[in-house]
Amino acid sequence: MQRRHLLAAGGTLAMAGLIRPAQAAWAPSRPIEIVAHNGPGSGPDVFARALISAIEQDRIFTGRIQVANRVGGGGATAMNYMVERRGEPHVIGIWTSLWMSLPLVQAEARSQVTDMTPIARVAIEPAVMIVRGDSPYRTVTDFVTAARERPGQLRQSGGSPTARDALVRHLLMAHTGARWAFISFPSGGERMSALLGGHVDMMVAEPAEIREQVRAGRLRILATVTGSRLAILPDVPTLAEAGFPIADVIQARGLVAPPGIPAEAVAFYGDLFRRMSEGPAWRKYVADNELESAFLSPADTGAFFREYQGKLREILQTGGVRLAR
Repeated sequence: MQRRHLLAAGGTLAMAGLIRPAQAAWAPSRPIEIVAHNGPGSGPDVFARALISAIEQDRIFTGRIQVANRVGGGGATAMNYMVERRGEPHVIGIWTSLWMSLPLVQAEARSQVTDMTPIARVAIEPAVMIVRGDSPYRTVTDFVTAARERPGQLRQSGGSPTARDALVRHLLMAHTGARWAFISFPSGGERMSALLGGHVDMMVAEPAEIREQVRAGRLRILATVTGSRLAILPDVPTLAEAGFPIADVIQARGLVAPPGIPAEAVAFYGDLFRRMSEGPAWRKYVADNELESAFLSPADTGAFFREYQGKLREILQTGGVRLAR
């Protein structure tokens, strides 16, 4: 089911009241639609609303913005929708690293992020490998050793089979020879409930998702899934420091537009999200949610797509995943 949720500061705003990004020759003539590939309350949906909130709070743009939840196909429905809106500058979409890995393994995912118009990369999300607080596994080595001794019996909760948590699993299994199951759940809450309820043994999650549970002793962090230690977790080793030097699988988020939109619209959106990323509301959101602000311009975002999709292809091949293209 497709659901649309309107977010607007103070109700309907006249388009004549726009605060236009500097030096943009184009501005929206009707509400902007931001596409999220999962339902209300999901990561992409929450992220889209956070972007809108930051833009509204800092009064960077006062036109109406609406979130459209295009759910299905693990992200393929939203990606196809974006490509089908060719030339439409009033539609933008929230991309994640999943938009680069999904087409590599799913033959029916006929659209790729590289088919779209890059707008911006705005954030990188760190991740941690966690177990229950009463788990017998106190280190990554403990977990891997147990998985090697009991092939296929340990379980990891996760999301899409092509998302970061699944890719980390593939890399760790390829590196160690251990084997454990991956149980896919549609929402982060379900994944966490499965772990806390003892139905799975391990999970890869964002720090903001689990900090209260860690403080309460209900969860334990084994390692960070990052290239270097996190300032917020200075005593927690990275996977490499724990003895597992696998490729760094980052989770990035940003914006794309349909193919073939005017260059002036690309400039408008690039400037809009640059200004947002420099504003106090966005800086507070990043700090509160333990993210890394990582703005890239439209041109640099396009280069990032090409480079990182190539890296993801190598990661999938290393993990023994069959590629569709």
